[in-house]
Amino acid sequence: MSAKAKTKPKKRKTTPATPKAAGVSKSIVWFEIPADDVDRARSFYNALFGWKADKFPGPMDYWHFDTGGPDASPDGGLMKRQHPGQQGITSYFNVSSVDQFSAKVEKLGGKICMPKTAVPQMGYFAICQDTENNTFALWEKNEKAK
Repeated sequence: MSAKAKTKPKKRKTTPATPKAAGVSKSIVWFEIPADDVDRARSFYNALFGWKADKFPGPMDYWHFDTGGPDASPDGGLMKRQHPGQQGITSYFNVSSVDQFSAKVEKLGGKICMPKTAVPQMGYFAICQDTENNTFALWEKNEKAK
C-alpha cells in the first residue's frame, strides 16, 4: 500500500443545506396512493407485495400500509381519490420546517397545492408541485401539532 492510499480523505464540511447540519434527513418518509376503489387497491398491493393495510383512526377513510421493511424504510397510506386530478403516488419528504421549505418551493418556481396542514400529535405537511408538474409533499415531524 502506498503512503497516499493510507491517508484519510479530507472530511467534507457540512453546511446548513446538508441534511446532517440541519439535523433532519431530506429522505422519503411516507407515500400516499389515491384509489377509486380502496378495497380493490388494498387487495392489489397485498397480493403484489404482501403489504398489510390497517385503517387509521378518525373520520377519513384512510389506510396505513405496513411495507414490512425496517423502521427506517417508508410505509404509506391509501385513500379514496379526492378529485380526478389526483393521479400517481405522492412521496412525502422529511424536512425541518414545512414553512421554510414551502417558501423555498415557491422561490424555486414550484407551487403549493395544499398549504401547511396539521396531523394532530404527528406533524405537519404541505402538498407541492415541482417545476415539471410532479406532486410531492413536505413532512415536518412534530408531536405537538394540533
